[in-house]
Amino acid sequence: TSSHTRVGILNNPSSKIKEDNTAIARGILAAFLTQNNNNNLKSFLSKLSKEETAKSLAAGTKIVKFLIPGMDGDTFEKKYNTLGLDLIKTHQMFCQEVLKLLPGQMAVISNGR
Repeated sequence: TSSHTRVGILNNPSSKIKEDNTAIARGILAAFLTQNNNNNLKSFLSKLSKEETAKSLAAGTKIVKFLIPGMDGDTFEKKYNTLGLDLIKTHQMFCQEVLKLLPGQMAVISNGR
């Protein structure tokens, strides 16, 4: 959140939800839930959105390797490790049942003042 914008993320995966294919989604959610510094959060999310990061995580690199200096790493790691998959499944159900998106389909939803 800033004085100009507010961003939220809903996950709408196209494949079966498992721990090994949700590292980035869980990392994004854990960061939103644990980080107070908007600049660190933006830098971390930018790093997570890179193709090299996805490949590295798929190869087994731990997500904590991508934390930005100044982030609360302990709080992030605890939330990341305990987040579970139910929240992502809830996002998926909302996207498909309420927003009527197909699995994996992307959308931008805006609610301005």
